[in-house]
Formats: sequence, structure tokens, C-alpha cells
Amino acid sequence: MPSTTAERPKRRLMRRIPASQLIAIAVRGTMLLLVGVLIMAATKDWGELRWVALLALAGLPGVLTPRHAVLAPLGRFAETVLVGLGASAIALAADQMYALSDGAGASAILPYLAVPITAAMLNHRPLESAGLLSTAAVTLAVAGWLTVLPDGTSQLSHFGYLAACAQWLILAAVGTITTGAMQRAALIRRTPQPYAEATRLLTQLRQVARQLPGATLDPGSIAEHLLEELRPIGRPQRAAVLAASGAGRLVVLAQFGVEADDTSTRAAWETSLDADSAIADAWASQQPQVSGRSQLRSFDQTGPVSALVVPLIAGVRTVGLVALERDGTNGYPPALTGRIVSAATPAALRLEAALLFEEVRSIATNEERQRLAREIHDGVAQELVMIGYGVDNAQATLPEGAEDTADELRVLRAEITRVITELRLSLFELRSEVDRHGGLTAAIAEFARISGNQAGLKVNLSLDEAGRLPASIESELLRIAQEAITNARKHANAANLWVTCTVDPPYGLIEVSDDGKGIPDERTDGRYGLAIMAERAERIRGRLEIRPRDPVGTTVAVVVGGSSRQEGRATR
Repeated sequence: MPSTTAERPKRRLMRRIPASQLIAIAVRGTMLLLVGVLIMAATKDWGELRWVALLALAGLPGVLTPRHAVLAPLGRFAETVLVGLGASAIALAADQMYALSDGAGASAILPYLAVPITAAMLNHRPLESAGLLSTAAVTLAVAGWLTVLPDGTSQLSHFGYLAACAQWLILAAVGTITTGAMQRAALIRRTPQPYAEATRLLTQLRQVARQLPGATLDPGSIAEHLLEELRPIGRPQRAAVLAASGAGRLVVLAQFGVEADDTSTRAAWETSLDADSAIADAWASQQPQVSGRSQLRSFDQTGPVSALVVPLIAGVRTVGLVALERDGTNGYPPALTGRIVSAATPAALRLEAALLFEEVRSIATNEERQRLAREIHDGVAQELVMIGYGVDNAQATLPEGAEDTADELRVLRAEITRVITELRLSLFELRSEVDRHGGLTAAIAEFARISGNQAGLKVNLSLDEAGRLPASIESELLRIAQEAITNARKHANAANLWVTCTVDPPYGLIEVSDDGKGIPDERTDGRYGLAIMAERAERIRGRLEIRPRDPVGTTVAVVVGGSSRQEGRATR
């Protein structure tokens, strides 16, 4: 039914009043009504309802301005004092009505004592709440001591009055404590528990990491250490440690004995969990698998082969695999398999911790890069744009004949434009990540195209991605490629840029070449950008090479997961 004209202003007013304020009004009104009924039942005197009116008047500041730093506390103090004075007066009137001298009539108004005390606690004022409770006790005691009954005794000396006051003071104190506890519980529930739990776990991880041998949580180092432990036990000719990378594939964390004699080929382990292989069976069954077939995709098997794949299980989850191979038959009998499983089992928990730590570190790093990008964009970048506008305005208002000043302003404006362009490219570099679905080649190609277009470079791409590398390795390779491309764009004065990205796990090659002026010295020491690239390559156990390009220019190449013979492919 359509609302009337008179109802609409009322509804607008209700919408303006907060829900908490409406609840406070309802609670106070209910308590005043209850106290009024109890007073009439105790005294039969309509005149005693004046205490209800006074309490309603004193409660107005707490209802209308509950957050006011002065009025609201004064109103609650006035309510408390009125309850204390009213309790004594109503007890006296009740005694006179029923010709008694026990003072129990004070219970008619004392329930209202909970209103101001609880309101103070709800407004996060525990000290005020305690002060109001003390004020109520003092007021009740002073009023009872000053009130003299018809028999000449003080009201304070009567058990009924004391019992009523003590009862409601205790109930008010209990209600206050309960309210405070409920507030703390609600605050805990509102606290972002995932962050609190993450903080606790990361603190424990930091303490544990400092106690580890070598203080390392690097998956590659742990995998290499595991292979070194298993080498004298199983005496494999080829071995690898693999871990999950998502999308039903595995990545090789460490390996040995898989170098090919021909530099045009690379031996690679089976990394698909959908393939018909002992690796896939071991992952699915969580049981060691012995096979007479090599687990290398490109291995030319001309004789018998013995392969053993041991799952690394942490709790109920498979975190990785160890694949061992040797030529010949029956290379891994049950007794030897048991020894290898016993030696490999403790590494599962270490590897899981390292993989989790790597994931957390990657997330934190990416979030920090995004935060820096936002701060630069919202801060320095915007200020530079405003400076550019200021230079434009200065150019537009120059008087005639100020050609020298105009030329200087044009040069300054061009420099500001150049700095803004560089800053935008830096922001793009900070925000660039290896997409879970696009892969390393897509990320490098996008960065090379955008950077090349900004600098007027002709970009030539050669991309070949047969699988995925561990996320940490892909991230470091992307940063190395970005630094190499940025150096070519900013310092080489080149016309052409060649970017090669070849990924065939565990092998990866990134090569960036330009036809610029080159660098006189290929050493990385003393050059911050080159030193950073070298540190990144070392972090992923790769090899960085910086060399002149024939006939002119510079080539920066980084190789992971391959021997020096494979690195020979990096030569243009």
C-alpha cells in the first residue's frame, strides 16, 4: 500500500538514526517502563514516578549523543546518582505505605542501575563503568545513612535496604564484566584470523629455518643433497628429484647423469602425470615403482635398464619423487629398494617445508612489487605529470622575445617526458609476472615488445616452450631477461633486439642480443645491473654469460638445467 505524505518524513528520520541508537532508545524505554511499574507496585504513589521522569531526562545525552566525550558521561553519571537517591526515597515511601521498616522497596528502581553502567562498557569505557559502579555504591550508602526512618533509626541499618543494594550492585558488576568479555570475544572474531594464523606460522618458520643445517630452505639445494645421499646407496647412473608444478606436470629440481653427447639433443625426464610411466604410477599410488624402462623421454635405450621411482610423502600428500636409473637388469631388488626408501623418506618433510617457504616468499615478493608499483604510480609519477603541466603553462605564458627561455623550457619538457616514459616502463616491469597459464615465454615476449616499441627497437623473438620450470626459476629468468632488455634499450643505442627463450624442463635458455655499441668490459663487478643478473643466475644454479656479439653489440645469455655442452647452443 502506498505510504502517505505524513509517513514519508518519519521514514526518512528513521533511516538517519543509526540502528545502535534505536536499540539504546528501546532498551532505556523498556527499563523506564519496568521501573515505573515496580515503583507503583511498591509505593502506590503516583508522585514517586517523578524519578522515572528524572531518569528519562538524565538519559537524553546518552541517547542523543552517545559518543560525545563530555555530555554522554555526564548523563550516565546523573542517571547513576538519581538511581541511588531514588532508591532511598522509594524505600522510605514503600515502608510508609506498608508500615514496614525493612527498606526492601529500593529494589523497585535499582534494576535501572544496569543501564548507565552497561552503556559505558558498550562505549569502550571500562574505567567509567567501574567509576559509575563506585558512584552508585557511595550514593546508596550516603542516602541511606542520611535517611532517618520514623522509628529514629537510619535506613542504612536495615537489612532489607542493604540486601537490595548489595544484590543489584553485584548484578550490575556481573553484567559489566560479562559485557566486557563479550566485547573482547566479538573483537577476536572480527580479527582477520588467516593473518593471525599466518603470522604465527611464519614466526615459527623463521625460528626453525635458523636452526636448519646451513639455514637453507631452497628446494633445489635440498634435492641435490638428497641425490648425494642416495648416490652411494643405489649407485645410479642417472637420477633426478621432481616436484609438482601444477597442471598435471612435474618439474625437475635436481638431476645428474643425463647429459647428451650431441649438443643438438637434450635428455629430459618424463614430467607428465598423465603418461604411461613409473613416475606417473608412483605419484598416483604413493608406492615405490620398479620398471625395466627408462623414465627419460629422449633416452635412446639400446640395452636393459633398471629404473626405481620413490614417492616423497609428507603426511598423506605426495610432495615429490626420486627417480633412479642404472643400466642392466634387476638393478633394484627389494632389499636395496627398502634401503633407498628409508634414506629418502626423511627428505619428504624437508622438501615440503622448502616448497611451502618458496611459495610464501614468492607471494610476498610479488605483493611487495605490486605495492611499490602502486606507490610510485600514485606518488612520483603523478607529481612528474603535474610538473610537466606546469612547464607547459610556463611555455604558454612566456612574453614575446624570450626565445632562450622557451628553448630551455622545451628541453626541460622533453626531459620530463623521457623520465615519465622510463617510469612507466619501470612500473610495467614491477607488475610483470609469469602467468600461471601463459608461461615464461609469453611474459618475456610481452615485456620485449612493449619495451622495444617505446625505444623504437625492432624486436625479433624466438620462443620455444615445451614445459614449465619451477616457479622460482621462471621468476628469476624473467627478471634477468627484463634487466638485459632494459640495458639494451637504455644504454646500447641499438636498432635491433633479438630475444630467445627456450624451455624444455629441466633445461632453460634466455638470450638477449642487440646490435648496439656494446660494453668494453663484460665483467659484472662494479655494474649494479649486471651484478644483480649474476646474483639471480647463481640463486637458481644457472650460468650467466655476457659476451660481444658479432659483428657489433652485446649478448646476455643465462642457462639453467644444462651442462656446458648444452650451453654451447647459446652461441649465436
